[in-house]
Amino acid sequence: MGRCSLVRRPPKLAGFSFVWTLLLVAFLALGVTVGVEIDSTMAQRARERELLSVGRQFRAAIAGYHESKLLAGRKEFPATLDDLLLDSRAPGGMRHLRKVFVDPMTGKPEWGLVRVAGRIVGVHSLSDKVPIKQDGFDPDEQGFRNARRISEWTFAYTGKQQGVGAPPAPAPADQAASGNGAMPQK
Repeated sequence: MGRCSLVRRPPKLAGFSFVWTLLLVAFLALGVTVGVEIDSTMAQRARERELLSVGRQFRAAIAGYHESKLLAGRKEFPATLDDLLLDSRAPGGMRHLRKVFVDPMTGKPEWGLVRVAGRIVGVHSLSDKVPIKQDGFDPDEQGFRNARRISEWTFAYTGKQQGVGAPPAPAPADQAASGNGAMPQK
């Protein structure tokens, strides 16, 4: 009788299947990694666009507050961010901002404040991330070019059209502010 062999001998090229499988897994992992990085970059670009929009609204609200001479005909900047929500200098109150926005970069309603003589002239994000956007800013935001951190994007109103995107020269150390007007030290 002949031998019945139930055990097959592996073909001579069986080791290559294992190598090809490993290469396929490595390429799939690389593709997923690249996809996640692209998604992360797109998400940060969207948050930066939102920050620019929110910052412009803060700057416009500060300008509106400053330019409305409601208290003895004198121009002044707000003392807190809540002053932008309800300007008590006007009879019945005036709104310059509908809400204190959440910082799109940090996800918190806390902002760095630029103060001159104790009054708020601007805000900036508290994020230390490196901005993806480095150029192509609006004319009033040219000070944002080549910033090393998002927190360098300061949305300040100086009462002048030029240099609005840059903080005023005598700005002291920044403080963080939450939406309720409390301002803990940074």
